[in-house]
Amino acid sequence: MKSRTGDVVVGIFVILGALAFLFLALKVSGLTSLSDNGGYLLKANFNNVGDLKVRAPVTLAGVKVGNVESIGLNAKTYQATVTLKIMPNIKLPGGTTASIFTEGLLGNNYISLTPGYEESNLKPGALITDTHSAIILENLIGQLIFNNSKKK
Repeated sequence: MKSRTGDVVVGIFVILGALAFLFLALKVSGLTSLSDNGGYLLKANFNNVGDLKVRAPVTLAGVKVGNVESIGLNAKTYQATVTLKIMPNIKLPGGTTASIFTEGLLGNNYISLTPGYEESNLKPGALITDTHSAIILENLIGQLIFNNSKKK
C-alpha cells in the first residue's frame, strides 16, 4: 500500500512539474499572456517590412510600449499594413513616425516610434503616415558589389 501511495505522489509531482515547465515555456516565448492590459490599435503602411514578425516589440525612446498585432498586404497600394497594439497609458501625438530597425547586426526587427509635434493625439485606429521601411542587408551588399564592379 505504501508503494502505491508513493507512486501516486511521484506521479502528481511529475505532472505538476510538466505543467510548470509548459507554463514557463509559453511565458518566455511570448505565445501567451495571462493578462491582456488592453491598449489601442494603430496602423502603419511600409514599402518593405523585412523580417518583421507578429508580436515584435514596438518601442518609444528605447522603451517597449506595445507589440505588432498583425501584418498584412494592402491589395490597392501593394504595401505592407502593420497593425500596432499600443499600451493604453501611452498617448502618441499626431505626426508620429514609425521606423523598422534591427536589434544588432543580425537580430530581430522591431518598430521604433518617434513622437510628432502636433498638439492632438492619434486616435485608436489612426494611420501613421510617416514611415521608414526596413533596411535589407542583402540589398545593401548587392548594391555595393554592383557599384564596385561598375567602377572597374
